[in-house]
Amino acid sequence: MQSKPDMIKPSPLNPQPSTAHVAILTASRDRPYALGLAAALMAQGVVFDFVGGDGVDSPELHGQPQVRFLNLRDQRENAGLLQKMTRVLVYYFRLLRYAATARPSIFHILWNNKFEYLDRTLLMAYYRLLGKKIVFTVHNVNIRARDGGDSWLNRATLRFQYRWCDHIFVHTEKMKQELLTDFGIPADRISLIPFGINNTVPNTMLPKDQARRRLDLGERDKTLLFFGNIAPYKGLEYLVAAFIEVARQSADYRLIIAGRPKGCDEYWARLLATINACPVRDQIVLKIEYVPDAETEIYFKAADVLILPYTHIFQSGVLFLGYGFGLPVLAADVGALKQEIVEGKTGFVFKPQDSSDLAAVIKNYFASDLYRDLPVRRNTIREHANERYSWTKVGEITRQVYSDLSA
Repeated sequence: MQSKPDMIKPSPLNPQPSTAHVAILTASRDRPYALGLAAALMAQGVVFDFVGGDGVDSPELHGQPQVRFLNLRDQRENAGLLQKMTRVLVYYFRLLRYAATARPSIFHILWNNKFEYLDRTLLMAYYRLLGKKIVFTVHNVNIRARDGGDSWLNRATLRFQYRWCDHIFVHTEKMKQELLTDFGIPADRISLIPFGINNTVPNTMLPKDQARRRLDLGERDKTLLFFGNIAPYKGLEYLVAAFIEVARQSADYRLIIAGRPKGCDEYWARLLATINACPVRDQIVLKIEYVPDAETEIYFKAADVLILPYTHIFQSGVLFLGYGFGLPVLAADVGALKQEIVEGKTGFVFKPQDSSDLAAVIKNYFASDLYRDLPVRRNTIREHANERYSWTKVGEITRQVYSDLSA
């Protein structure tokens, strides 16, 4: 098993003192981020309740004197609609009961729960009525604007939640500016933090050739990877068009599409029809399914480059997942993606919604030193990622905010 240098373990001999007692409200979502933050806070000596459900449970949360894990949410699979509705109501009841009796004075929200409008308004008011200080990690300032479903009600509830927060964490300067200009949040209530590297996905000694054999790829295939949920804002249609253009010129190219459609059946049906009818169909590998953590490394080790053809996004966890495996990234120039790419060192940037420019960048990449020296460059990219997106930095900044609010 390869080491995970950025996975922070608490030190029982010299933990940094912290006066804060915090509740981390995970909504039982985004397990990699929640567990990365938990490890960072343990290393900083923070005492906290970790509130979630089955989806974020982990052995690291148990047996630690600093952490109390509260499993308030049943997330077992194969439940019927009525059972799911009942479980959501039970979860909200447990959450309200916990908040009323919770010792922590600071509630740190990582994600809102199922009924976002309720969380943004009534739940926020309830926390404030109980005298809690509220910290919020904002991963998307206005996700409905990104997905084309924005409304006055959406913006009003967002404004309510943001203005009732005592402090907000964001991952990019652009996100901070949007909070300042669109929602009127004072700059001194916003902190920039890195997007910590995903350390929960196994990274074994699996070599590249074995990973490729599992996907029926050849040793010399020039392999591109699209990974994650499929949705219109991901711009996959531009990648498919670009791939058709380059693959027509060379039979060595391969494209892996690994993930599943999310709320976009009609979009995916049209795109799949295009893929099946294209002249290079046999050069495209489709794995249209949920990819469990245990199998994720197969795709990132088999690939030569990760493609992010997004049309709109602030930040991408998939980019940092790729960096964690030392995989170069070709990314559309949207959100803060350009700021996360070191041209020629960790990847390249292309024009968004421009399949011709993406095709040109793909060909340039496979003619570059970055590709030719890929085995060596993978180590360099991992080192760069572990330094720039260190959970240690996240923990230090977060602990200081907790301390300031406690004081």
